[in-house]
Amino acid sequence: MRLIHPQPSQGVTVMGVAAAGVAVNGFTAWMFARGRKGDVNVRAAFMHMASDALVAGGVVATGALILFTGWSWLDPAAGLAIGAVIVFGTWSLLRESLDLALQAVPAGVDRTAVLAYLADLPGVSEVHDLHIWGMSTTETALTAHLVRPDGEVDDAFVHTACAELRSRFSVHHSTLQVEQGAAEHPCRLADEAVV
Repeated sequence: MRLIHPQPSQGVTVMGVAAAGVAVNGFTAWMFARGRKGDVNVRAAFMHMASDALVAGGVVATGALILFTGWSWLDPAAGLAIGAVIVFGTWSLLRESLDLALQAVPAGVDRTAVLAYLADLPGVSEVHDLHIWGMSTTETALTAHLVRPDGEVDDAFVHTACAELRSRFSVHHSTLQVEQGAAEHPCRLADEAVV
């Protein structure tokens, strides 16, 4: 209704308050800018501050146009445009947050490559029950069952595999269950074997 029946606004006051918002929110966004690549929480704070600065900038520009042209309909139109920009800009953040909440494989981890690496480890004949998920916005966890028919308990093997998972795939917490695959004691989860 405000597009059809626009209401007058105080252009100078709106511009002054919005300009202060640009300065404060822009500075705060700049402080979060460096850490936004590796952490969803920091990226969310950055996006929030940057979008607030953008909104305030849009308000300044709209206030100036209204002041010089008298077009009061620009106020609600700018509000709709700014809302659309915010939704578009935060969509990927929402998707990434949902992936974390639903324990999906993090975007930066190639599950197929991890599976191939584990299957190619010395003595491994099968990999099953592989799960990879984000423990937090910066740490990834993995669990897997490795069948090594001729293998014995070998701490060096597990240590090396976990170190490689960390360096190659950024998997910070790996839990590997090593089995010999004895027919008389089958793993209940082997029915879901992926290799």
